[in-house]
Amino acid sequence: MANLITLLQQYGVLIVFAVVLVEQMGLPIPAYPVLIVAGALAIDNGNSAPFPVVLGVAMLACLLSDFFWFRAGRRFGKRILKLLCKISLSPDYCVSQTEDNFRKWGPKSMVVAKFIPGFNTIAPPMAGALGTGVPTFLGFSLLGGLLWSATGLLIGAYFHADVDKVLDVLSTMGSTALTVLAILLGLFVLAKFIERRRFQKAMQTERISIDELKELLDSGHDPVMVDARSATAQLLDPPVPGALLVGASDPLAVIKSLPKDRHIIVYCSCPNDVTAAKVAKQLHSHGYKRAKPLHGGLDAWNTAFRSESESAVIAEQTPDSLTPADSRH
Repeated sequence: MANLITLLQQYGVLIVFAVVLVEQMGLPIPAYPVLIVAGALAIDNGNSAPFPVVLGVAMLACLLSDFFWFRAGRRFGKRILKLLCKISLSPDYCVSQTEDNFRKWGPKSMVVAKFIPGFNTIAPPMAGALGTGVPTFLGFSLLGGLLWSATGLLIGAYFHADVDKVLDVLSTMGSTALTVLAILLGLFVLAKFIERRRFQKAMQTERISIDELKELLDSGHDPVMVDARSATAQLLDPPVPGALLVGASDPLAVIKSLPKDRHIIVYCSCPNDVTAAKVAKQLHSHGYKRAKPLHGGLDAWNTAFRSESESAVIAEQTPDSLTPADSRH
């Protein structure tokens, strides 16, 4: 542990840069404790880097991470948002809770995004996917990185005497301190994993496949399609034609005029269809027993029916009188 503290004193700038960068990229490594320690060491001087240097390095790590995800969002759109939710330890509804927050506040939300768990990783690619200009994004990203980094460093600077006492205690504990810190980090990751599993279990319900939906349509049942995506997600991809848009509103208010024996298909564009499952379970509790989430969501619909529509267009453009020999020319 003493060696670790020596490393922080001698290579604090590099350690701060690496930890902040990795944390901002989305990995579950808390960077704030490192910022607090770095702020305390910067006040005590010695071999530590001065406060402005540590602040600049932390801001640079934030900016690099933000710009990476911004470009990914600009290039891949909603696909990168779904990927982030899949690899995140936060529950799968992370995107749906942050999409409309970004839509409401726009790029200005980048200023406080790093203080909101889940939002700090989602906001930059969201800005890219929604077409935010690069200068605007960089301005708010720098401001947000400054506010977040300075807060952590200033906390360490203000309580530097107490931080020094904690470091002294840890240095006397030797390898035991490292073990304790590793256990605490493991418990943090485990708690997030259990939270995610509990949420997924709560959202378990019978889903309808795209083939089963086609059978319903072909048999004339005319199921009601319900779009459970956020308003921002609806901007990124058009809804199913004729679908009822729920968004953040009460789904019961949208479908209250429908008979309870009607087939209702709820879809979203989130990992594991969790938003659609949540809405379907809510409808079940109010008597709509035939409400089911669509397995695969909007992507499954687009893949199945877009292929059919493209085939139909090709068939219409090919004259019936065209012989096989003619079709080769």
